[in-house]
Amino acid sequence: MSTDSANTPASIPVLTIDGPSGSGKGTISRLVARELGWHYLDSGALYRAIGVAAGWADLDLADPASLVRCAFDTDISFREQGDELLVLVNGTDATTELRTETAGAAASAIAAIPEVRSALKARQRDFRQAPGLVADGRDMGTVIFPDAAHKVFLTASADERAERRYKQLKDKGVPVTLAGLLREILARDARDANRAVAPLRPAHDAVCIDTTGIGIDEVVQRVLGTMQGQVP
Repeated sequence: MSTDSANTPASIPVLTIDGPSGSGKGTISRLVARELGWHYLDSGALYRAIGVAAGWADLDLADPASLVRCAFDTDISFREQGDELLVLVNGTDATTELRTETAGAAASAIAAIPEVRSALKARQRDFRQAPGLVADGRDMGTVIFPDAAHKVFLTASADERAERRYKQLKDKGVPVTLAGLLREILARDARDANRAVAPLRPAHDAVCIDTTGIGIDEVVQRVLGTMQGQVP
């Protein structure tokens, strides 16, 4: 890598977009990245991919050593296909499986293991490439890119997040119930907020945006506005 300061990772701008499940951070982050012409990191997909790979290998989610090996050994790549972001796990398209609540629950459990989080830190930071990066997740602004110049924390009511997730999964033919999704979202919120390592919380310098009742286009514009110092 060039020693030119313009090409060093620290000089490459990063926008972090954190928030709980169903807050819209994935959709918003991809649209903002396209608008800016920047790279995009879906950190949650990395944890879900490890969860899927662990399931395929029939690993015990309570065995940190096995999961750390899985985190290092699993090949994960992203591919744009039209408006969809495909996630390949060891060369297999696992996009649909990654969207299931089973994968989400596995990701949440895995993310609570310090050794796994540590194993994935470097992999996430490698996405920081010119001209810039939009990174979405739960600890992007607090742990992975604490030096990011721009930080946003998206949230929404649990009921609305469950409704969004229900519609998304039903549209894709995944059998779910709204009541079940709401229970899972509340349980995941509790796990993510109370875990010992990198609990879900806004970075002290993040701009918080409540997306309840707000359309996608407006949220995108509010996020872009924060980069210009505008208060949403």
